[in-house]
Amino acid sequence: MAGIDLRSTAFSDGALIPRRHSKEGENLSPPLSWSGVPGGTAELLLLCEDPDAPMGTFVHWLVTGIDPASDGVDAGQTPPGGTPMTNGYGERGWGGPLPPPGDRAHRYFFRLYALPEPVSLQDGAGADAVHAAVEDRQLAGGTLSGLYQR
Repeated sequence: MAGIDLRSTAFSDGALIPRRHSKEGENLSPPLSWSGVPGGTAELLLLCEDPDAPMGTFVHWLVTGIDPASDGVDAGQTPPGGTPMTNGYGERGWGGPLPPPGDRAHRYFFRLYALPEPVSLQDGAGADAVHAAVEDRQLAGGTLSGLYQR
């Protein structure tokens, strides 16, 4: 499977996510850019998840229907053409990191999937449902990880 290069000017892969992007900061989604979207892509899907959350994997951001011709999104914005879904906080769009105080740094995985056809997900879908919906359909994918601790 081909790979999408997913990156951010706010943090490097595996580095700390700046406080301004956290729920306790300005709660701005980080800027993201990508390249390597293959031909035949009908839509991009963006997921940000925290597998270290106390109650299981927590969805911080889920956006479907992103324009496959796009190459990124500015901080605090919705990706071009995208439809923000309800996150784990019960809010639509980005919900920044807010791990319990004193926990070790949580990992946040930003995943971008290139899909050959639009995917149908229930609003508020959990990470497992997203993975199941894209697993056998994706043409390409890219991952960027960050850390956050309080």
